[in-house]
Amino acid sequence: MRAAQVSRLDGPDAIEIVDIPEPAAFPGGVVIDVHAAGIAFPDVLMTQGLYQMKPQLPFVVGCEVAGVVREAPEGAHVRAGDRVAALTLLGNAAAEVAVTPVEMVFPLPDTVSMEAGAGVIFNDLTVHFCLRKRGRLADGETVLVHGAAGGIGTSTLRMAVALGAGRVIAVVSTEEKAQVARANGATDVVLVDGWLAAVKELTGGRGVDIVLDPVGGDRFTDSIRCLAQGGRLLVVGFTAGEIPTVKVNRLLLNNVEVVGAAWGEYAMTNPGYLQQQWAEVGPLLAAGKIAPPQPVLFPLAETAAAVGALADRTATGKVVVTVR
Repeated sequence: MRAAQVSRLDGPDAIEIVDIPEPAAFPGGVVIDVHAAGIAFPDVLMTQGLYQMKPQLPFVVGCEVAGVVREAPEGAHVRAGDRVAALTLLGNAAAEVAVTPVEMVFPLPDTVSMEAGAGVIFNDLTVHFCLRKRGRLADGETVLVHGAAGGIGTSTLRMAVALGAGRVIAVVSTEEKAQVARANGATDVVLVDGWLAAVKELTGGRGVDIVLDPVGGDRFTDSIRCLAQGGRLLVVGFTAGEIPTVKVNRLLLNNVEVVGAAWGEYAMTNPGYLQQQWAEVGPLLAAGKIAPPQPVLFPLAETAAAVGALADRTATGKVVVTVR
């Protein structure tokens, strides 16, 4: 099969399209003929050897797929011929065939294309975990998201209202990205330069209930300042590269919280949680209450460019590699 493989840790440019054997089926595994594969920021880090989990070289990039089931265990919730989205984790996605445990495979609604389906699981279930489990989103609350034109950002904009938010504020770096944020459902959009003052003005000085931050870096302290009383700052990642620190006395000023939100770690240590999430998210997608993502598409032959677009921050929205 054709696959996008990393054999040396030199970043996205090291990704090569190679012919390798199909992965072997294993007990409890689902064999999927892959139509599209999702790319996320951890893929950038894995090509550099900087991610906390390190697949053994050589490895296939990508951690999520959409495709058609070729083979499934007897009695599984999916069967041969079903359209599915799935997590592969630690690579093994950007290839013509993937095999993954049955609990990481999800029926894909007919209303969602294969290309969009490849961009659903990683980001949307991360955001669902952030807002539902860690952020305790209540009906009518205001959510602000940094990096709002990126994969996690656009997922937040698409999902927050369906999960109960009354208002969703997007923080972006350019007017082009502001247009992406509006297209994905932002109630309000502010530019990074002067964003705190703009948010205070938008909220009449009250602030926001939840900040979802996949960026980190120098805006972290201002994110605490922009929280309303009892607000929650959700730490999702550090795409800016810098891991910020917090002076905990700031948390006392308005009874606010800084909350870690590591979806992957939680899902791996809580069996059945992924399927619980899909039991809510899947029907919302099928009913159109959550719009499918509108991914940026690259052919398999250009997987290096797809991962590179995340590395140099030129990508907007979800990045997906088409395989079939």
